[in-house]
Amino acid sequence: MVRGWGGAAGWGCSRGAEGRVGIMDNGKGTGGGVGAVLRAPIEGRTWREFGYLLIGLPLSTLYFSLAITGVSLGAGLLVTFLGVPVLAGVLAMCRGFGAVERARVRVLLGADIADPAPIRAKKAGPLAAMGALLKSGSAWRHVLYSVIHFPWAVFGFCLALTFWAVGWTLLLYPLWFWVIPTYTDQPGLMLFQNGDYSSYVDSPLEVALACLAGLAVTLATPWVIRALTTVDRVMVGGLLGRSRLASRVTELESDRGVVVDTAAADLRRIERDLHDGAQARLVSLAMDLGLAKEKLTEDPRAAARMVDEAHGEVKIALQELRDLARGIHPAVLTDRGLDAALSSVAARCAVPVRVAVDLPARPVAAIEGIAYFTVSELLQNISKHSMARSASVDVWKSGERLLIQVADDGRGGAGASGGGSGLAGLTGRLDAVDGVLVVDSPAGAGTTVTAELPWRDRG
Repeated sequence: MVRGWGGAAGWGCSRGAEGRVGIMDNGKGTGGGVGAVLRAPIEGRTWREFGYLLIGLPLSTLYFSLAITGVSLGAGLLVTFLGVPVLAGVLAMCRGFGAVERARVRVLLGADIADPAPIRAKKAGPLAAMGALLKSGSAWRHVLYSVIHFPWAVFGFCLALTFWAVGWTLLLYPLWFWVIPTYTDQPGLMLFQNGDYSSYVDSPLEVALACLAGLAVTLATPWVIRALTTVDRVMVGGLLGRSRLASRVTELESDRGVVVDTAAADLRRIERDLHDGAQARLVSLAMDLGLAKEKLTEDPRAAARMVDEAHGEVKIALQELRDLARGIHPAVLTDRGLDAALSSVAARCAVPVRVAVDLPARPVAAIEGIAYFTVSELLQNISKHSMARSASVDVWKSGERLLIQVADDGRGGAGASGGGSGLAGLTGRLDAVDGVLVVDSPAGAGTTVTAELPWRDRG
C-alpha cells in the first residue's frame, strides 16, 4: 500500500532520537480545543449522526418484527418441509436489511463497511441455494443483528432525543419563556411539583441559569451521540460486514497473486537478460573459437588474435552473469548482511549517498532481500529522476517492524503513478509481506520514502 503524505495529508513520518517512527501533526487538529466543542452542536456530522439514531428506531422495529416472526414461523414449520424455505427466505431478507444498514452507516456515519462474502452454492438449483443460506454464518449474523439491535436502537433514540430536546429547549428558553405566562395559567417552566408546592423558572436569574444548563447539555449532546453511533459502527462492522477471517483470506489471495505475477515477471526478465546478453555473447564466442581453430595451422597469428578477442568476450560475459546474479540475490547480502550490501548499492548510485544501518540482528532472508531490493529501486529512481545532489539511507528496527527511510534533496513530485518511478512495483513487493510504503514528495522540496516491513528474527 502506498500512502502519499506531506502537503495533502498533513502528517509525516520521521526517525526520532530514539530511532523510532513518530507521527507529526502539521495541522491545527480536528477534535481538540474549545472551538471544536463549541462547533460540535451545529456541525453537519452531529446532525447526520442524530438523524441516523432517529431513523434507526423505525427501521430496527421493522427488522426485529420481521426477523422474529420469520424465524419463529420457520422453526415451527420445520416438522414439515415448508420450514426450510421459510428460514432461507428470512435469512435472505435479513441480508437485505444488512445492505440497507451498511448503506446508512456509509452515508450518515462516514464508515465504509465491507460487504460480506457472497454466498455460493456448490451445486445449481433452489435446494442447494437454500442449503448454502442455512449454512452461512454471515446470514445468521444478520438475523442476530436484526434481533439485538432493536433494544439498542430504542435506548439510543430515547437518549439522543432527550439530550437534544432538553439542551435546545433550555438553551433557547430566554427567547420563548414569555409564551408560558401569556398563553397558560403558569408563571413559567415547571421544575417540579410536590403537593401544593410548585417550582417554576420565572425570575431573570432562574432564566439565566436555565440557559446555562441548556448550553452545557447542548454542548454535551454531540459527544453522547457520537458515543452511541460508535457502538452502532462496531455492531454493523462486526455482524454485517465481512469477517476478519474472510478479509484476511481475500487479502492473502490478492497478495499471492501479486507474488506469483512478480515472480513470473522476474523469470521473464532473467530469461530476456540471458538470451540477449550472456547467451548471445557465448554463441558469438563459440563461433569465434571455431574460426580460430580452423586458422590455427594456416595463420597462427590471426588465430592468436581471434583467441585474444574471444578472451575479452569471456570477461564481458562473466561480468554480465555477475550483474545478473547480483540482480537475483547479491552474494554480499547473503554473506555480510544489509549494511555491506546497501553500502555497495550506494557506491554505484549517481549521487553521494549516506548509509546508516542500525539493526540488533539480521532479519529472515525474505525480509532482508525485500529491504535490499527496495533500497536498490529507490536509489535507482534517485539516479534517474530526482536531479538530487545527495541522498541518505537509514535502516533501523522499531518494535516488531523494520523501518527503511530513503531521502534525497531533489526536485520532488514523486508518486506511485509517476512515470518510471517503480513505486507501484515496490508496493506489490511490500504488500506481499504486510508492508507499507509511505511517500513524502512535495514539489521542489525533495523526496522521502519510508518503507515498513514486519520483523522476523533469523532462525
